[in-house]
Amino acid sequence: MKRKTLLRHLLFPPIWLLLLLVLYSACSIPMIFVRRMEQTVFAYVSYAASFYTLAVLCIFFCTVFPKKYRAWKQALHGKPLAHRFLTDVPFRTHVLLYVSFAINLLYAGAHALSYTQSRSMWFVLLAVYYAVLAVMRFLLARRTKSLSSQYTRAILCACMLLTVNFVLSGAVLMILYVGKGFVYDGILIYVVAAYTFYFAVQAIRRLIRRRKSTDPVVRVADVISLSASLVSMLSLETAMLSQFGKDTPAQTKWLLIVLTGAGVSIAIITLSVLTIVRSVRERKYFLE
Repeated sequence: MKRKTLLRHLLFPPIWLLLLLVLYSACSIPMIFVRRMEQTVFAYVSYAASFYTLAVLCIFFCTVFPKKYRAWKQALHGKPLAHRFLTDVPFRTHVLLYVSFAINLLYAGAHALSYTQSRSMWFVLLAVYYAVLAVMRFLLARRTKSLSSQYTRAILCACMLLTVNFVLSGAVLMILYVGKGFVYDGILIYVVAAYTFYFAVQAIRRLIRRRKSTDPVVRVADVISLSASLVSMLSLETAMLSQFGKDTPAQTKWLLIVLTGAGVSIAIITLSVLTIVRSVRERKYFLE
């Protein structure tokens, strides 16, 4: 009986202890590689702790988390505002648009500040890109009851989305010929990769689920999210090549970046044009 209890405590530690283990692993592993401590006792202890943490996390997310998630979701449905956020798609879209607007605005300001310190046009491109995203999301987030105004904003944002291709082209050229690009040190690149793939899958999922939606704001917001996720995939590719492709021939890197950049650009243009055409048709139909 004691063995079963001990095993249960080992496989299902308290949440506070699990968080401490995650924090310890996230801090210790990068430090080991940065300071070249691979053969030390501290490194072996950290490896064992990291393996144990990963195993416990997998067990937690497979067994405990689904039950807790359902309980948390049920509790949230008991709150009027949370219930509306979970069930009202237009309301949730507007809230997330304001959140995304604030984040994009912060990114644009941070890169503009970086330009004043380094005088690199790379930061100008990034500042313009995030500024365009912020403007589009702000226009969509502003509430209006006029259906005509909603379609007008949807069309305007889809047209603005086409300008992202100019920024994207400039970024690709700077990556190829100036040597600029995205760099994520240590374990951060894995975190960014996981977030980027999750963001892309969720954007595709939302776009497919809401493809028949009659709300132009929701549709355009989904298109913008998918376009942003595609640009993030391109930035992740450049970071991966910088981190893991040091022995890759320059021509191969050049070809990969060009093909990915062209694919992302074509996808954004296609999504923008289809959105414009559909919005124009629906506006004529609903307002006649």
